[in-house]
Amino acid sequence: MSAVPARTLRLELTDASRPRLARHARLKFDKVRELWVLLVPERVLVPDETAIEILNLCDGERSIEDVVDLLSEKYAADRELIRTDVIALLQDLADKGYLINAAEEKS
Repeated sequence: MSAVPARTLRLELTDASRPRLARHARLKFDKVRELWVLLVPERVLVPDETAIEILNLCDGERSIEDVVDLLSEKYAADRELIRTDVIALLQDLADKGYLINAAEEKS
């Protein structure tokens, strides 16, 4: 009898998702390197300034819609363009297991 691999469900982010970093991921300012890093198991990622700003807003309380609204107000930029970029970044992190949807966590 062969073992059937467990399926992993892909987290699909929507405007209502309330993203936050997973327990094993931390955004931290590295004083030695003088830059922000995302610490994940066996890796250190160096996000760009835009990603840092987005990740700092992902506290599990704000929805993606809230994050997009804040950024579009701050930068007076096209909301849909910002939304596309935010979803792309966060979905990539979620696909790697570094981001969760806090809304699903409490249900």
